[in-house]
Amino acid sequence: MTYRLICDSCTDLPAQTWADPCVRKVPLSIQVGPETVIDDSTFRQKELLQKMRAWPDAPKTACPAPSTYLDQFSDGADNYVVTLSALLSGSYNAAMQAKAIYEEEGGMGSVHVFNSRSAVSGQAQIALLVMELAGGGMSFDQVVERVEAYISRMKTLFVLENLDNLRKNGRLTKMQSLITGALRVKLLCGATREGEIEKLGQGLSIRQTLARMVSRMAEDADHVGRRLIITHCNCPERAEHVRELVQKRCRFGEILITAAGGIATVYAEDGGIVAAY
Repeated sequence: MTYRLICDSCTDLPAQTWADPCVRKVPLSIQVGPETVIDDSTFRQKELLQKMRAWPDAPKTACPAPSTYLDQFSDGADNYVVTLSALLSGSYNAAMQAKAIYEEEGGMGSVHVFNSRSAVSGQAQIALLVMELAGGGMSFDQVVERVEAYISRMKTLFVLENLDNLRKNGRLTKMQSLITGALRVKLLCGATREGEIEKLGQGLSIRQTLARMVSRMAEDADHVGRRLIITHCNCPERAEHVRELVQKRCRFGEILITAAGGIATVYAEDGGIVAAY
């Protein structure tokens, strides 16, 4: 059985992966003042960062319409969809609506929507695992079971220069009281099992907080042998620094570095680092 992997545009895969004929991107959109930026192949990060600095209000993001997902489903194929956490975006619900419509209309393929309960690097981990399993000939049901089991164990961590866009867009509902008292520190955050954002620690500088993030990985015995994906927002040198720290202290089987797309750029902002394993 052939397969198709459909990812919303917060899935920050290695650039070459998007060239795979089995992979499709469903773009979210970004509103910066009067301008709309589509998070697709036309996205230019430096232009978006300039627009964000120039406009006084926080940018807004919008999830795809169900029809956008529906257009990507392939009859006669196993269709796997990877979305942002359902607690952070409407992308998952849009994909589920598309699945319901497809099945009601007698679509001839199978569809499963993975709620990543994560974002960015976490979505990339899920997508790469789907490609490995489905590309290796595993059945639809087996792929779903294996990937859902992985999602339940996956860890997502991040350190940002600025939490303003997350806060202003309501993505920090469980942390509002913490943010006001933490303006002079850098927070280490992560994803809960349900896919919400939580505070895990803090430091007086980005480098100190990144070091604490790596320490947390090293102390987690589950990391051994896994793949680590580090996604950076306009800071490749910082991502390489994290890789060096990880190589000294951890025992991952593989480390990949990817660049943030449009949605990750809005929320991670300039200088942000997101890691998942």
